[in-house]
Amino acid sequence: MLIKVKRGWELPESAATDERYFHQRRALAKTLAAGPLIAAGAGLGGGLFGAGRSARAAQDPTADLYPVPRNETYTVDRALTEESDAVSYNNFYEFGSNKEIADKAQAMEIRPWTVKIDGLVEEEKTLDIDDLIRSMPLEERVYRFRCVEAWAMTVPWSGFPFAELVKRAAPLSGAKYIRMETLADESVMPGLESSWYPWPYTEGVTIEEATNELSLLVTGLYGKPVPKQNGAPLRLILPWKYGFKSIKSIVRFTFTDERPVSFWEELQRSEYGFWANVNPQVDHPRWSQASERLLSSGERVPTQLFNGYGEYVADMYKGLEEKYGDRLYR
Repeated sequence: MLIKVKRGWELPESAATDERYFHQRRALAKTLAAGPLIAAGAGLGGGLFGAGRSARAAQDPTADLYPVPRNETYTVDRALTEESDAVSYNNFYEFGSNKEIADKAQAMEIRPWTVKIDGLVEEEKTLDIDDLIRSMPLEERVYRFRCVEAWAMTVPWSGFPFAELVKRAAPLSGAKYIRMETLADESVMPGLESSWYPWPYTEGVTIEEATNELSLLVTGLYGKPVPKQNGAPLRLILPWKYGFKSIKSIVRFTFTDERPVSFWEELQRSEYGFWANVNPQVDHPRWSQASERLLSSGERVPTQLFNGYGEYVADMYKGLEEKYGDRLYR
């Protein structure tokens, strides 16, 4: 595939994790959180920046469900990332290629919202998001999150096991993969004007990965509905993989017998592959993955294999390393 030079996604390492810029943003977020300007930014964090329960409910009819009980099975030996950082330092290319897209993302309408399930399933169906959320066993899980750009955070996600949606979908025996698709609304997403990207944003996983106990379809964050900039109203978290595998604002799940080619893999498969499991020994072609920078503190810490979740997921990849080599990790 011919790709023009000077592509928007080809950033140097310094651009991906500019420490000075990060600390300037963090200082601004703290100033807002402490001062009388909180109310003006009420929609940004879904509550941190001032919106009360009634205001959140106006945007998300499921707001009354939160906070949900925490599942203490998944413990993390790190401090939680400050909420102001997690909701203001976001990748969402539909709204722009920098991290400061939270304001733009507020234009996205998240109600009404439907999720289509199709492909190799017993019966194709379209689900209303509120009916789906209210029918699922919601819980909170604290997970480490590792970006391919070598920054990391630790946050409390709320949601339900991906396996529950797979069960609802009733896939046929031939279904081996799930292709997911993000909303593409040109009226509010300026990034869609960038024609060199293969819109809509898509991602894919194996059925086995989707039904792993760690795989979580996220509906909330920090005890509230998940903010728009973080992927409202429904996103995926696969904590052992690099963050670009965790697709945001999902509108479609397609069950298939063919391995999907996702957004970043289509753009540059030598850097962003299908598997994308975290491994400190396998560097990104343009930077090291041996360590990561923690949001909030800026501290550099060693990267863990499978982001520290090997006991839950390593068995899925036995025998595949010989077949895929480094491609199993990027």
